[in-house]
Amino acid sequence: MQAMSNVADEITEGRIALALSGGGFRATLFHLGALWRLNELGVLARLDRISCVSGGSVIGGVLAKAWESLVAAQWSQAAFDAHVVQPVRAFCGRNVDAWAIGEGALRPGMSAAEVVAREYRKHLFDDFALQDLPVGVDFVFNATNLQTGRLVRFSREHIRDYSVGSIDEPKLDLGTVVAASSAFPPFLSPLTIAAPGPFVPLAGAVHSNDRDYTDRLHLTDGGVYDNLGLEPIWRTGGTVLVSDAGAPFQLVDAVETDWIRQTLRALDVATDQARGLRKRWLVERYLRGELAGGYWGIDTDITEYPVAAALPCAPSTVRPLASIRTRLDAFDETEQGQLANWGYVLCDTAIAGRAPQLVRGGAPTAAWPFPAQALGR
Repeated sequence: MQAMSNVADEITEGRIALALSGGGFRATLFHLGALWRLNELGVLARLDRISCVSGGSVIGGVLAKAWESLVAAQWSQAAFDAHVVQPVRAFCGRNVDAWAIGEGALRPGMSAAEVVAREYRKHLFDDFALQDLPVGVDFVFNATNLQTGRLVRFSREHIRDYSVGSIDEPKLDLGTVVAASSAFPPFLSPLTIAAPGPFVPLAGAVHSNDRDYTDRLHLTDGGVYDNLGLEPIWRTGGTVLVSDAGAPFQLVDAVETDWIRQTLRALDVATDQARGLRKRWLVERYLRGELAGGYWGIDTDITEYPVAAALPCAPSTVRPLASIRTRLDAFDETEQGQLANWGYVLCDTAIAGRAPQLVRGGAPTAAWPFPAQALGR
């Protein structure tokens, strides 16, 4: 770990990037706790890039919309609560996916993904669009292109699929973008965007002049390609922080052989392998001193960090949190509070143990965001 510390000292004033993984509302709430602690530590305001996937895109979008209000309020906890915590908790108490699947099946001309996009617009984002994203911090929302099999990155500056090209200064609402990022297959996928805009060719783009690829984008969950959201930040240098709420791979002694459940199981295997490779890549570079930063995952053993957790965490309470459903359905008060508390304490411990140089002037005392759902009992 000495090499990692040396690099961290060298890049204290460098770029700071954060990845928010997928994982449905489980991820949204877990990341809520992590962002809460990053705000207390003074790190949130100094982020240069935030890469979001699926459930991470839900809270990433809320944070992006709230950013200017948080700046104006000097990142006060009251502002964070009003503009981030309350909207997220209210939305995560809604049943979104089952309603969208039902309406998408019964309403001609409207897919389940389009219903989800409408719900995002109605309850979270209104008409907030990519061009409304804040200047000074780069928000990136990730989806997967079903045609090219590549990552599609949505940001204020562009929409990019490196095999197709780039749409500069895109005109697209954030509800549609987040719905594409969270279009979990096969039930909430695909989200189709017609006439997304003129593509500018990029070096190596093989489909930039092919209208079959440029006239429409057929998109599915960004987690199909990169559930960590790591690819848009892993070459940015500086400090890389990763909040991972992806469910751990579950062993099963009996395999379902019907087409749907067998396909979903195969998707789980492929996603787990891709996620595992990216995580190993990240950790190896931390250990080699090629990157500074910290990783915290929802199934992390908190005792493995080099510092003790500031708040007590009972294994019997925290272990089941990693296996909570990957859904966009209503999470009750206990589930919401426990997930947010777990993201909070893991983030705090990871920063203290792996990237203490990020905290200037000493870390404020940690305290459970939601005391009624404390994890120490």
